[in-house]
Amino acid sequence: MKPIPTLRLAALLLLTLIAGCAGLPGTQISQVDSRALELVARAGSGPVVVFENGLGGRMEWWGKVLQALPSGTAYFVYNRPGLGNSAPADTPRDGEHIVAELRRALLSQGMRPPYVLVGHSLGGLYMQLFARKHRQEVAALVLVDSTHPRQLEGAGAMENQSLLVRGMAKALITGVAKDEFDGLTQTGQQVLSLPTVSDMPVYVLSAAEPMKETSDLARFSNAMRQDIARMYPNAKQIWVEGGHAIPLEKPEAVVDAIRAALAEVRAVP
Repeated sequence: MKPIPTLRLAALLLLTLIAGCAGLPGTQISQVDSRALELVARAGSGPVVVFENGLGGRMEWWGKVLQALPSGTAYFVYNRPGLGNSAPADTPRDGEHIVAELRRALLSQGMRPPYVLVGHSLGGLYMQLFARKHRQEVAALVLVDSTHPRQLEGAGAMENQSLLVRGMAKALITGVAKDEFDGLTQTGQQVLSLPTVSDMPVYVLSAAEPMKETSDLARFSNAMRQDIARMYPNAKQIWVEGGHAIPLEKPEAVVDAIRAALAEVRAVP
């Protein structure tokens, strides 16, 4: 989750709750690892496009993106344990556990690699780990204003935030979202412990609106936005007009990146 000014943080978290109210066509509850998981798995032509939500986000965030995908595209979208109608989490909420659970969920639905991984915010950090840890299963990576592995270091550390920001975070980031937030630094370390990927299409969508902000926290967050593209040689960084909630505000930007990634992958003999 990107550190952002207080009012925007509150609005984004409220939007997360609202966005979770409307269901997606084809939603089902499946048993994965003996636990109920809410998901949509659409068969079609590969590679399978796999979506990962941000902190506290639900799969409905991707609704506009899913509607605009090329006809016949195979995709998988779900709610992580503890979110939506998925059963509560009973494992640690760091990236390695979440990626392992996602891979088992995909296979349980017959969704086999290769995958085009699409992750928003904290979901982008999980997808970075997936791509580095299981390179042979991944065809392309699309990061949508992704969290940086060092997002909570330096000026981004919670202890360096104002009392108001810390108070709001404590009040609004609760339950499994808090467990994931608490595991963010560990997940970042897991990502950085593995080699980067340089031999696949990588699209980095970055929010342009926050680049106009001048606080210390905003400058740090925006430096992280710029650095993510540098972490992946040959990555294509695309600045998207608007804020952090790109899947809701600018779904066409996500769809365009997915189309471009699919075209690149399919063009390889």
